[in-house]
Amino acid sequence: MKTIYNSIREEIAKHSKVRNSVLGNVSEWKRSHYIILSEIIKYELSESEELKGGKKFEIGNTISHVTLQRFFENDYQDKTHSDLRFLKTLDKICIFLGYKDLNDYVLSVRGIHQHQQEVDEHSFIMQMVYDYCATAFEFCKQFPNHNTELFKELVFDDSPFLERVSQFSKELCDKDFHLVTKNNRSNYEVFDLNIVTDEPDKKILESQEFWNLLFKVGETGEEHFVNQLSTQIYFIRKIDNTWKIWDNYNPDAGTLNRKIETT
Repeated sequence: MKTIYNSIREEIAKHSKVRNSVLGNVSEWKRSHYIILSEIIKYELSESEELKGGKKFEIGNTISHVTLQRFFENDYQDKTHSDLRFLKTLDKICIFLGYKDLNDYVLSVRGIHQHQQEVDEHSFIMQMVYDYCATAFEFCKQFPNHNTELFKELVFDDSPFLERVSQFSKELCDKDFHLVTKNNRSNYEVFDLNIVTDEPDKKILESQEFWNLLFKVGETGEEHFVNQLSTQIYFIRKIDNTWKIWDNYNPDAGTLNRKIETT
């Protein structure tokens, strides 16, 4: 709860009535400032719908400047919750902040934190696809060196996806393929990335990807092109509390390998 106390303190300082008063121009509040804060809170509570009925007589509608100064300057511990007067003070502060009471404030903050965690997780998962594509491009740039270690942080070692990537790329490396990057001859773009399945331990993402790659073969200089616009599906799993790519549906996977086999 110590974080809740800090959150309430921050909310008080950000309240429009406080920010637009003399308190908004002071970095460190003194006794006189808490007197001003007490008056601001008293006025707002007198206008509050939450205190129009019997609740006003139950918890009151004023907070002394001494109590406010103590609240801002003390390092409260969890045991403080057994103090009924303290709880009533927090109720009044939370009503001043626009909530029904302390409990309403706590539930709201938890909801915001949970939502933020979900947003952060979604951003992390989506970034994983962008990072994979950047890594795949770097992987091709290192041909004919077959360095699958580049995928270690993004793809599970025992995943079917890594097995396929390793198999297709090993065939190209064995044939001495080199990626041509001079003058931006090879490039890629990822767009329209979105989450289509969102579960606690599994996410499925859909992306539109354009890959334009030019390979040359060793001493012969024979050229092979990859020019593909496709919809790809990424299956990302959470195993042992770690998110990584488990599989991928790419309708064009292995196209270059099959083309080479038929020539």
